[in-house]
Amino acid sequence: MRTVPLPDDPVLRAAAQAVEGAGFVGEVWDADWRLRYLTSDYLVSAGGGRPETGELALGEHMTAPATVEARLAWRAGPTLASLRDSLAAWGGRVLGPEPDARERLRTIADPRLRDVVDGLQPEPVPPLWRDTAEVRYGTRTIRLDGLWTRLNAEDGRFAGTALVIKPAVRGAVLGMLALGDERLFERMLEFVVPQRRPVAILFADLEASTALSRRLSAAGYFALVRRLVREIDAEVVEAGGIVGKHAGDGVTAFFLAEEDEGESPAAAGALIAVKGIRAAAVRAAQRSGLEEHDVVMRFGLHWGATVHVGRLLTAGRIEVTAIGDEVNEAARIEVCATGGRALASKALLERLTDCDAQRVGIDPAAARYTPLSELPTASEKARRDAPALSVCEV
Repeated sequence: MRTVPLPDDPVLRAAAQAVEGAGFVGEVWDADWRLRYLTSDYLVSAGGGRPETGELALGEHMTAPATVEARLAWRAGPTLASLRDSLAAWGGRVLGPEPDARERLRTIADPRLRDVVDGLQPEPVPPLWRDTAEVRYGTRTIRLDGLWTRLNAEDGRFAGTALVIKPAVRGAVLGMLALGDERLFERMLEFVVPQRRPVAILFADLEASTALSRRLSAAGYFALVRRLVREIDAEVVEAGGIVGKHAGDGVTAFFLAEEDEGESPAAAGALIAVKGIRAAAVRAAQRSGLEEHDVVMRFGLHWGATVHVGRLLTAGRIEVTAIGDEVNEAARIEVCATGGRALASKALLERLTDCDAQRVGIDPAAARYTPLSELPTASEKARRDAPALSVCEV
């Protein structure tokens, strides 16, 4: 990940280490309002989910053309109108009290900011103040809140400022997001740019869910599904996967093959998740006052060598989705796995190294496969769409 060197000034360095260590999206500016530090998370935010690789304008004045151009060029940078609004709101602190301060700032400032500079009135730098910004994300903008802090040297002189930024949503909403597993969100950053990736695909679904929903009250069935979904998601994340879509009482998950690790860990992760989800179903049944055989999951596992995987982000949801023939085939496998079975494709099991095969308790060399079309439980779609796909119960 791209990083920025820490400032030489001890006060600024301490501020930079504090905001970086806390994982904040933050900036540090010196007493002359020149940029001295951007946190790692700031770079990811400015890059729209990937570290920004463009010009950062380190050492440049806040209003300088280089700073303005750099920020307007970021994948997720502020709008020009937002830069102008912020400068108009508190730029008097940047202006300074000197008699020639305005003319000096006009000389430094980007031409697109000079009319704003002309309207500024000098004011002291307070201990704290609030800021807002409109930031471009694709074809839309989102609002961010910022909190500026004055930094003082030991002798009380003005040493610079630190800015911490967050989305312009209430703390309670951020608290809801914090209930999610951070590991999942970190993995989702890898899918900012949709592309073809090798992945292990897992489909899991609650067997005989319609009959079960009729036996339980609506509130009771909802509570069961909520418990089950929470447990399933936790098991997927723990096994190194990414939760995809939830469809009723079913779930799709993906296990990405990392370049430096190869394909085997991804295949093993999907198999480990099956074991974890089975245990989760037992726990969900017990908490709902049901027998273990009342809550049974079936599984379909497959390998996708060239699946197109990406993050789907809308106003109402964020999820990872995948498109490709192998995804459809995994769905067909899952439907055939009646009776609480887990069916894995030959393509997935043969990705396992000896070490990972031993770890998941499978001997790929001894596996015996059956084409989907020959399974007694094969659905009409499976016979039609993937009749020759070889699977093995695991």
